[in-house]
Amino acid sequence: MMKENSPKDNRCASVVTTPKMTDADFRKFSTLIKGEFGIKMPLAKKTMLEARLQKRLRALGLSTHSQYCDFLFSPEGFERELTQLIDVVTTNTTDFFREPKHFELMLTTVLPDLSQQKNRPIKVWSAGCSSGEEPYTIAMVLSEFAAKNSNFNFSILATDISTEILHKAMNAVYSKDKVDVIPLALKKKYMLKSKDKAKKLVRMAPELRKKVDFRRLNFMEPFPFKDEKDIIFCRNVVIYFDRATQDKLFKKFCERLCKGGYLFIGHSESISGMDLPIRQIAPTVYQKV
Repeated sequence: MMKENSPKDNRCASVVTTPKMTDADFRKFSTLIKGEFGIKMPLAKKTMLEARLQKRLRALGLSTHSQYCDFLFSPEGFERELTQLIDVVTTNTTDFFREPKHFELMLTTVLPDLSQQKNRPIKVWSAGCSSGEEPYTIAMVLSEFAAKNSNFNFSILATDISTEILHKAMNAVYSKDKVDVIPLALKKKYMLKSKDKAKKLVRMAPELRKKVDFRRLNFMEPFPFKDEKDIIFCRNVVIYFDRATQDKLFKKFCERLCKGGYLFIGHSESISGMDLPIRQIAPTVYQKV
């Protein structure tokens, strides 16, 4: 006589098994990611990549990572899927007024110095801007300085490799808890509350949004602009690259930094031992000589 499945057996039978990635497929992915984007992917990140690719497998109707690998390396897949892959790989962790001492130094030292040096708008680049918190913070700080210095003006270029995260940045909508760190006076001045009070959302005011030009940029490709920047923020970005790639990137940043301009990096990053035309003026802040 056939034994009926118990409810427990039925529940077990309905569990969906997550497809596993082979080491061979991971090596193909990691080699491609390193070659195209410069991002190091050691074997320790296999589980992370395996989990993050689940959404892409479902979207494409694929059941294994090997099938996804075959599609990715096909001519059609390489053209269509590469930007989706980098959206999966990149980690976009950022906050408003992250590392606040950087912005204090901007107001007390950097902006007064540059406003005396330059008889033109100050050019700022937020490299690796993620979902926009950094460039919008910069825009608020510079706008406040401009309000007290009538001849001061500025423009901000914000770049990231992820098209998905750039769309979020351009939309400029954030949850209220995300903006808690911003001083109340700045929130009142530069943010709009949602008309739907049930949605605890705010949006950057249009006059602030228009100050930021968002563009997609892969650091492994030649920088598509030739003008020199007065301030470059590249914080907590190069930690995803190996040391040789970091050295090349910082040299490229210095080439795009005007003499007397300032480079801000993250506290988890170091330029120790690199031959760069900059001097340290504060922890993780450098000026081109």
